[in-house]
Amino acid sequence: MSIQECIKNRRSIRKFLSVPVEAEKLGKIIDAARYAPSAGNLQNWKLILVTEQTKKRAVIDSCMQQYWMETAPLLIVVCGDPVKGDRFYGTRGKTLYTIQNCAAAIQNMLLAAHSQGIGSCWVGAFDNQALKKALSIPDAVEPQAVLCFGYADETVPLPPRYTVENIVYLERYGNRVKDIAAFMNEYSVHVQKALTSIKTFLGKKLSTLTSPKEQLLQQKQK
Repeated sequence: MSIQECIKNRRSIRKFLSVPVEAEKLGKIIDAARYAPSAGNLQNWKLILVTEQTKKRAVIDSCMQQYWMETAPLLIVVCGDPVKGDRFYGTRGKTLYTIQNCAAAIQNMLLAAHSQGIGSCWVGAFDNQALKKALSIPDAVEPQAVLCFGYADETVPLPPRYTVENIVYLERYGNRVKDIAAFMNEYSVHVQKALTSIKTFLGKKLSTLTSPKEQLLQQKQK
């Protein structure tokens, strides 16, 4: 499965089979989070794995009683450490970078799951204090999401998506690209020119690295 296929075919699953996620696959999902980008490589996220039924029910209760979550054999609660963000980047690190870092880790996990045939759903509706109490999360740490994982017991169609023209602006906010195909064609011409220039430059640089004997041999071959 290519990365584009993985991105396009992943769906939010809300009905799961009662089959546990294998340890090997779970390991790859967790590893995907570890390799997510983060501001200044802070990696200020923590993951709480929840599989025990009583704990799951407490988490689900904090998620506005979304009881469909009970069918998921595995929940992962993603927490951010805003104190670490604040220590390195001040208010912006606390209020923005921490959230972005966790979001990057979350997306990595969702894609890693889908690439292995595991369904998932990103849940953001929860009561902060109730979730913290359920999982003994310290006051200074903020839960960012509850992720559900398991084998899908439903087929979810592709939800509507905006066209490229509706989400892309050129050079300034609000300046729509009316003919995106024409623009991309023009852009590809610029890319090709740039690549040609780079190849020419590198060719000249590499030629200066050859010895006089090699240069003479190359001239004879020409």
